[in-house]
Amino acid sequence: RGSLLVDEQSAARFKPGDRVVVRHSYPIGHVRTPHYIRGCVGEIERICGSFRNPEELAYARADAPRVPLYRVRFAQNTVWPDYQGKIQDTVDIEIYQHWLEPA
Repeated sequence: RGSLLVDEQSAARFKPGDRVVVRHSYPIGHVRTPHYIRGCVGEIERICGSFRNPEELAYARADAPRVPLYRVRFAQNTVWPDYQGKIQDTVDIEIYQHWLEPA
């Protein structure tokens, strides 16, 4: 997708380069954020656009709001403390805005 629509840009709370932390919560039901990444600090790599909240769509709520989706980059050694790879190795995960807070 080449560029974001104006309304999607205004809804985005974060911009590339911002440091964020993934909420460390345990909601029940259909969740799109991996358990292992919760509580970790990363950096916004890009804004992917705004999409209907898949956690709401899973419960057939067709009127689910559009939520900004970000690609967040994490240092692998902060995600997995016993990681033996190179210090510059990263993992990128696409995460919806409602799971992110400023770091």
